[in-house]
Amino acid sequence: MIRDRYDYLLVGAGLFNGVFAWHAARKGKSCLVVEKRDHIGGNVYCEDISGIHVHKYGAHIFHTSDKRVWDFVNSLCSFNRFTNSPIANYRGEIYNLPFNMNTFNRMWGVITPAEAREMIESQRAEAVQDPKNLEEQAISLVGRDIYQKLIKGYTEKQWGRDCRELPAFIIKRIPVRYTYDNNYFNDSYQGIPIGGYTPLMEKLFSGCDIMCGCDFLKNREELKKTADTIIYTGAIDEYFDYSEGELGYRSLRFETEKLDVRDYQGNAVVNYTDRETPYTRIIEHKHFEFGTQESTVITREYPAEYKKGMERYYPVNDEKNQKLYERYREKAQELSVGNADEPRVIFGGRLGEYKYYDMDKVIASALRLCDTELSDEHSL
Repeated sequence: MIRDRYDYLLVGAGLFNGVFAWHAARKGKSCLVVEKRDHIGGNVYCEDISGIHVHKYGAHIFHTSDKRVWDFVNSLCSFNRFTNSPIANYRGEIYNLPFNMNTFNRMWGVITPAEAREMIESQRAEAVQDPKNLEEQAISLVGRDIYQKLIKGYTEKQWGRDCRELPAFIIKRIPVRYTYDNNYFNDSYQGIPIGGYTPLMEKLFSGCDIMCGCDFLKNREELKKTADTIIYTGAIDEYFDYSEGELGYRSLRFETEKLDVRDYQGNAVVNYTDRETPYTRIIEHKHFEFGTQESTVITREYPAEYKKGMERYYPVNDEKNQKLYERYREKAQELSVGNADEPRVIFGGRLGEYKYYDMDKVIASALRLCDTELSDEHSL
């Protein structure tokens, strides 16, 4: 039963609003959640296919060094011990990621860290002093062999452009480990919620009234009357009707397939780093939870140029778009105050802040908002 008034209207049912909703409920605040999709959970939503929890919007592997974030999510669900150790397939050659001694041994036959350093340094010698594009930048960091086999094709598929046409700043640094360690993340804590992310999201929103399949922007005037404060996690440029112009994004397309084999690729994540293979990676979902099912489910992930109506996945944070976002951010700051006729609007999350966020960073950002917005002083 939807009421006439709430303390907060939460636009979007992803992690940012979920964290806020959970804390708001414990402060006795009422929340109405409006979600355009037909389910809650945002991009971490999982659907069950033959007992396998399928990450519908791409692989989501939780990792953090923020103990507050880790303790919070573990208070709501249990995590398994999954360690992300992706591999790269370059025209049938298999390499470990991130770049480490296993990678270098496969690439050059070297065994010791000293031999690997010497090989990389010798290849970096050809690099230009002041890299002008992504290709020059990558070679200056790791040399030509690694760039050619493990960076070039994958990056060009991701961005839809030749590496020589991409700005150097996209790759500021490339993690290189001179140890035989295939753990992709350096964070202290890592894992996947047992049972997938959907039960976690259901707990976060358990104290809310929820309207799925409802587009806030199409029902804006009516919905604005339901609360004095709106927390908006949709695209910030769309909220303002693109008054300053459209922000740039990259999108993704997924092809998911159930296969009648126990194990398709032997790993959760396999990146395809050659340019010819049209997809960037294949996810085999059962490996996230060490599944023993008789069948398996895989998802091929294809990068796509964003067009209106598609899902926005990656903000294109180049200089042009950042300047445009700053104009929208100024508009957003004006709305954060509100007035007698209009509710306050707080923008948050990946789309609301036009920022690529890992899951733990989304949660940390939402917790900071809770600290200020739900403090006793603010409530007075």
